[in-house]
Amino acid sequence: MKKSYYLFNPGRMSRKDNTLKFTPIDENGNESTPKYIPIESIDNLYCFGTLDANSALYNFLGKESISVHFFDYYEHYTGSFMPKDYLLSGKILIAQTDHYIKPIKRISLAQKFIEGAAFNIIKNLRYYNNRDKDTSVQIEKIEWLAQQINQTTKTEELMGIEGNIRMTYYEAFDLIINDFEMGNRTKQPPSNEINAMISFCNMLCYTLCLDQIYHTQLNPTISYLHKPGERRYSLSLDLSEIFKPVLVDRMIFSLLNKKIIGKNDFDHKLNSCLLKESGRKKIIKAWDERLAETIKHRSLKRSVSYKHLVKLECYKLVKHILEMEEYKPFKAWW
Repeated sequence: MKKSYYLFNPGRMSRKDNTLKFTPIDENGNESTPKYIPIESIDNLYCFGTLDANSALYNFLGKESISVHFFDYYEHYTGSFMPKDYLLSGKILIAQTDHYIKPIKRISLAQKFIEGAAFNIIKNLRYYNNRDKDTSVQIEKIEWLAQQINQTTKTEELMGIEGNIRMTYYEAFDLIINDFEMGNRTKQPPSNEINAMISFCNMLCYTLCLDQIYHTQLNPTISYLHKPGERRYSLSLDLSEIFKPVLVDRMIFSLLNKKIIGKNDFDHKLNSCLLKESGRKKIIKAWDERLAETIKHRSLKRSVSYKHLVKLECYKLVKHILEMEEYKPFKAWW
């Protein structure tokens, strides 16, 4: 079974027959014992340290349909190497573009992304409200904001509502999470432990959506809620809005409240807080376990993993833009 590999240390990667050879290099330039990764076991690669590689390696990765995601020192996502599209469809590209250039079609899809996100956010808040964490104020406000989603006519208006929903939701984090304080949402750089975890985990969710889009005929640069731009896969941002409450936020609550991640897993510097390698590894472990976890799908009548749920969302989007079936955003039912 293929899986994701996470490279935390700087190093050199090259092709060795049908395996990848990764040689870690310390800050003094000394090489450690190389590690060999069978190519058939790789789903994708995540690089958190400096990677020294040549074009021959990327040619090999491209032929094997393996994507590589890069993160900078501050754990921000900086970009991806994506193999050439192998599921081309001119028909879907035209339909996807048509849904972007026609304002009514675009706003309709954008509203559904926020509708799904708001529903899953409220689901999280209700879960904790029923467990002696009084989030009733935030629930009431987000329900009120959610009622305005379908009244919007422009994406800028919708983004404003989405921002208010998120801001209200984050106010509840200090009620839900024990022993840590979040305060305001800060990103560049994160100012405290919770903000550092949100930034890191959101990037994992974004790259997950990008990988799943790649395995469909959708074009990742044509989006509906977020404005398409150069050198960014904005459809991944759209899709990740729906899944962040279910995949990211629930995992953060669990890791902190169960004390799996503690204050020693963070590196505090002037006006910034970043995850140490120990913290990143704990999150990656929980993330992989979360994606492999299965639930009984109500429509398919079979168990599907959380990871596969994202791909199913892409298929639903394809059916919508081909006008085969109206898109209904994923809403957690458990």
